[in-house]
Amino acid sequence: MKWSLKRHCSDRDYILFLIGINTGLRVGDMLKLKVKDVMKKKVVKVKEGKTNKFREINLTNIYPEIQSYLDVNSSEWLFPSRKGDKPISTTQAYRQLKKAGEMADIPEGIGTHTMRKTFGYWYYKRTHDIFILQAILNHSNIAVTKKYIGITQEEMNDSLIDFVL
Repeated sequence: MKWSLKRHCSDRDYILFLIGINTGLRVGDMLKLKVKDVMKKKVVKVKEGKTNKFREINLTNIYPEIQSYLDVNSSEWLFPSRKGDKPISTTQAYRQLKKAGEMADIPEGIGTHTMRKTFGYWYYKRTHDIFILQAILNHSNIAVTKKYIGITQEEMNDSLIDFVL
């Protein structure tokens, strides 16, 4: 998917995807970001639109790529539209991700929310800390987080098969 975005789309779309899968931010919150919000910053404070809560986003792991992108982005918006001084729309973000997914031969539909779910899934797979993930995603309860990342009762039962103290 990264290769497809770099090759067939733009640096803007690649950075959008990179931030999405590495932070779990909603696309609407990412599109509100301005260059000044991330310029020379490894940690960014974002007010989430849906929950109205502030969240610190750590960009350390993707900092060099973001800063390189800022060198070629002359807009005040991090994800500028070609149609005037504004960010791209969520619809345009969706179109670009869908196009990249098709170019990468990804059979499942790719959408803007796929980035957030991908982040949640892989965060859980690496850390197994569903409580921290719940806080990161600002979910109201743990059941929402489990459903969100697709943890089923069967998976929980399978994980206990070889568990012995």
